[in-house]
Amino acid sequence: MNRLFLALAIAFLSSLALQAQLTIKPAIGVNFTDWSKNPITGEYKSKVGYQVGATATFGKKISFEPGIFYVQKSTELVNQGTSVDDITFDLKGIRIPLGIGIDLLGHEQSAIGLRALGGVSAFFLTDAEGHTNIPPDDFNDVSWGLYAGAGLNFTIVFLEAQYEWSLTDITKSNVDVGKTRSIFVNLGVRIPL
Repeated sequence: MNRLFLALAIAFLSSLALQAQLTIKPAIGVNFTDWSKNPITGEYKSKVGYQVGATATFGKKISFEPGIFYVQKSTELVNQGTSVDDITFDLKGIRIPLGIGIDLLGHEQSAIGLRALGGVSAFFLTDAEGHTNIPPDDFNDVSWGLYAGAGLNFTIVFLEAQYEWSLTDITKSNVDVGKTRSIFVNLGVRIPL
């Protein structure tokens, strides 16, 4: 049954891709990520991270938008009232968002447009740096999430902002870090094909 569903989904998406307008959107951006649980002696605060990658948009008014980005997320543990130094955690990996976009104002050919977008994402961890109490092997290799956002188009340039909620805990053990919450802001160009 699962194979039949997967085959039908691939056939449906392939037919949409063949009929739809294709736009490639390379982008760079910054992100701000914090963790949902705070330890007793401190607080997790977001620091500036970055991402670089691209999405492909299939469709016109309503579009399917898969993408791939190399992402570096950074979070700081600020220890309050203790002699322990603050600690910065850097998580690096590949983020794959799969979303749906809807043009709210204008359309793909308009000089100015406003769009809403949302979907699911996967983050494949490639490197983790930070505190010795959380060894790199304790971080989950894959994190799943949901995101929603909006984008502005100015001729071929676009600016997008997304908020992502992680559905997966950051670590495999019961360390008080919880899930990630991230804001992504991307600037790029639209290349219609």
